[in-house]
Amino acid sequence: MDRAAVFDVDGTLVDTNHLHVVTWWEAFRQAGHDVPMHAVHRAVGLGSTDLVAHLLGDDRDQDQDARLSAAHTALYGQYFDRLPALPGAGELLRRLHGDGWTVVLATSASGAELGALRRAIDADDAITATASADDVTRGKPAPEPVEHALELAGVPASRAVFVGDTVWDMQAGSKAGARCVGVLCGGIPRADLEQAGAEAVYADPADLLARLDGSPLGRARRW
Repeated sequence: MDRAAVFDVDGTLVDTNHLHVVTWWEAFRQAGHDVPMHAVHRAVGLGSTDLVAHLLGDDRDQDQDARLSAAHTALYGQYFDRLPALPGAGELLRRLHGDGWTVVLATSASGAELGALRRAIDADDAITATASADDVTRGKPAPEPVEHALELAGVPASRAVFVGDTVWDMQAGSKAGARCVGVLCGGIPRADLEQAGAEAVYADPADLLARLDGSPLGRARRW
């Protein structure tokens, strides 16, 4: 296996972005902050601290950051036993693994949340490793999560494709030097993903799987 397929998880393989929107919105509301849901949606994909800073600004009371994150975690945790995989997610990972790809996850989730996401995908037999929030000092859009995933795969960026659903994903993958593929199932417009670095964009994992041969992941077989 000399090529890596690196995947974001939330909004890319598991249909969780809008759960994050609602639970972050409620965490902010409980702390006295009026943050519009559309703004929260655009920030999903950032790590907790970066998401709070992005939405509340650098002049916020940073002593609240940990409490906001804990409130979001508690609210979101209510859904751990019923997180829905996106169509074709597990099948796509197993197909790529069968085709000789090293499949690695790169996600800001960790601990029990990451475990719940992996159970939803139900393709552990195809996943070689996971780069989680606990493994890096800076999350997306910094390249560190993707770079660490490539280290785990033992594959250079020139032989990797990164699949994600947010502009933060596309920026991180591009900075890491990987080819980037976007999916629309996280709710971010095609034009935004392309502007941030997506070489190709698909509706969801099932769409990517159905058109795999003509995708960057299919063309990469000739590397």
